Amino acid sequence: MANIVWHTKLKMLLDLKQENLGQDTIDDLWDFLYRTDRVLAQRNVPVSERELQCGGICRDAGVVAWMYLRQQANGRREAVHERKEDEDRHKAPMSDEHKAYQERILRAAAEGGFQGDCEVRTPVGRSSFIRTDTLIEGEGGRRIGWEVQLSSAGVDGPSSVKARAAKATKRGITPAWHTDRGDYARRSDTQWTRSNNLPAHVIAKIGDLRVISGYRALDFWVCDLTAVYPCPDGVRRCGKPHVTPKPRDVLFDDLVRRTAAGTIVPVEYLRGTKVDRFWVTDADRDRLAQLQAGVIILPPTQPDDSSSKTSPNLPTCRPTAILDGSVPAAVVGPDAMVLIPEQRAFAPAAPRVEAFAPGSQPPSLSAPSSPSAPGETGRGEPEREQVTPPSFDFSTEIEQIYDPSVPTTAPTFPDDLVQLQERLHRAHAEHRAYLAELPWSVEPMVGWARGERFSHRGDVPDSPGWSDEQKETVDRMRAELLELSTAVVDHPHWATVPREDLVNARMQLKKQTRPAEPDDVTEAA
Repeated sequence: MANIVWHTKLKMLLDLKQENLGQDTIDDLWDFLYRTDRVLAQRNVPVSERELQCGGICRDAGVVAWMYLRQQANGRREAVHERKEDEDRHKAPMSDEHKAYQERILRAAAEGGFQGDCEVRTPVGRSSFIRTDTLIEGEGGRRIGWEVQLSSAGVDGPSSVKARAAKATKRGITPAWHTDRGDYARRSDTQWTRSNNLPAHVIAKIGDLRVISGYRALDFWVCDLTAVYPCPDGVRRCGKPHVTPKPRDVLFDDLVRRTAAGTIVPVEYLRGTKVDRFWVTDADRDRLAQLQAGVIILPPTQPDDSSSKTSPNLPTCRPTAILDGSVPAAVVGPDAMVLIPEQRAFAPAAPRVEAFAPGSQPPSLSAPSSPSAPGETGRGEPEREQVTPPSFDFSTEIEQIYDPSVPTTAPTFPDDLVQLQERLHRAHAEHRAYLAELPWSVEPMVGWARGERFSHRGDVPDSPGWSDEQKETVDRMRAELLELSTAVVDHPHWATVPREDLVNARMQLKKQTRPAEPDDVTEAA
């Protein structure tokens, strides 16, 4: 089929995409030509005598290719070649990268115990069919139809993606569209996945091929005062459960095998008035369905027992070792040293505070239990599950060492506010550490020589720029910093602080939870 037709008698090019075929001087031109072609077809007039030729690729190649007109039930206009070899001339040859993806999909499926084939034609009626680039037969009769659209395709991409995906779904085929273009991956007509733009020999070889877009992890949370996300409904805190999709990377081979096994499935997520389509785990899909049905089971919140005489908050002081009634300024663990602000004792004895290794989470902030009733803390409070601060997938070399210069008379802050501020400090440190390892420019730039005056600093090397994965990681870290900062600033504790003391109180909270500088650690040691 082609969109440009040459009329040999009228001597004009007709564009089927335009309303009046691109000829404004003639009214109802399409209706006239289509009726004429249908009458000639009923009289068995050969296509070569109907005065219509291909005016696109065939005409540019100097080939006379006769055509006839056709109109679909939805009103779509088409010009069809008489011979199949003329029709094939309009099809772009398959690139080496496209072939490499097909081979990799089949190899990854075979390693998982699944069968597959390329260029599969699935009949959907008497005369129509669905052609799939690569069809994988999964568990329980599940079929995954992989379609690959690479940079060699047009700028706008295929316009029939939504229709083709809907037709495949109707016939029991789960569509899986993969690309290496950012503009394709941002479309929402189907579940797109994206990898970096790579040559064919890299795609075909055995190794890690990472999917950087199209796979999400769903974070379920309750919109209360401890939430780190803003309310999607635009209110301050609505108290309802919500879900936030967070980008996650996955290996392409694992994606092929897990989609065939049914552990990674496609979902549609309504964000405002827009529908986002991406891949998630089957567990996240089930929890999302429960949330949409209003029966989601979220992590239990702490009960509000107003009749209890104890405070519902966690202790705000940190554990210290007490020897002979004295309160030391620091406690030395067996492997490393953790400096703890000097403070008053609250129990006759306490265990030693163990240091934690770099890259691990800091020790619990709750007070150690004293000889009291089972299930209670040193102050008679029920034990609570500690909140583990969220962390990125990459390892960190940051160790939490508290500032030893905080005075003993430091004001008391709610435990959840202290935890939020500590998470904010850690997120800032992770962000700075990650930026320090990146190239000096976001986009590729050529380095330069500093000259004789600044030769002691060395020349500036060429910068390869940041990869798409590095850019997305930085964006995720900045988003987490914004969410934590908002949660700290909007905490209800600040409403209880006098206005003239608000600035000093905030600075004291930062100092109390801030990691110590290396010089402070050396002096305290």
